[in-house]
Amino acid sequence: MQSKELPYSMACASPVSLREMMETYGSDVWNYAFVLTRSREQASDISQEVFLKAYKSIGKYRGQATLKTWLLTITRNTAFSLRRSSFWRRFAPLGDHQVHGASLSAEQEAIGNQYANRIWEIIMALPDKYREVLVLDIQQDLSVAELSELLGIAQGTVKSRLGRARDKIRTAMKEEDL
Repeated sequence: MQSKELPYSMACASPVSLREMMETYGSDVWNYAFVLTRSREQASDISQEVFLKAYKSIGKYRGQATLKTWLLTITRNTAFSLRRSSFWRRFAPLGDHQVHGASLSAEQEAIGNQYANRIWEIIMALPDKYREVLVLDIQQDLSVAELSELLGIAQGTVKSRLGRARDKIRTAMKEEDL
């Protein structure tokens, strides 16, 4: 599911409200925080903190990137700050991504869920640099330029990491006969 981009202009008299930001980008921020932390609790905490930080500093938003990219950058920085803190604990990913089908039998749906869960487990087991770029590409549908800006790496590096991540997923799926 893709979010819509909220209009924002530096000349705008009333910038985007906290509610609008949360409604429009809440799931994007939470999903990205989950990918970075592998913890539902931490993803929720980070999401709340991101929106508070963004709301407090919306005046500093220069409009050089989309509002979504700006929020994802704040999400990344907040998650990495948490990672560096003494409270960081790693959790194994609990995949609950589900494949939804309108007319699937219970058995077909269960098999589809297992398949989707296993793919997400493979993705979540990738090294951070590959997992992060792949999930941003899949879930957030950011361009290579936006990924480059968000991650602070060259566009060629983004392309290389995406290619390697996809290769690792293909290899793992072949090994498991998925």
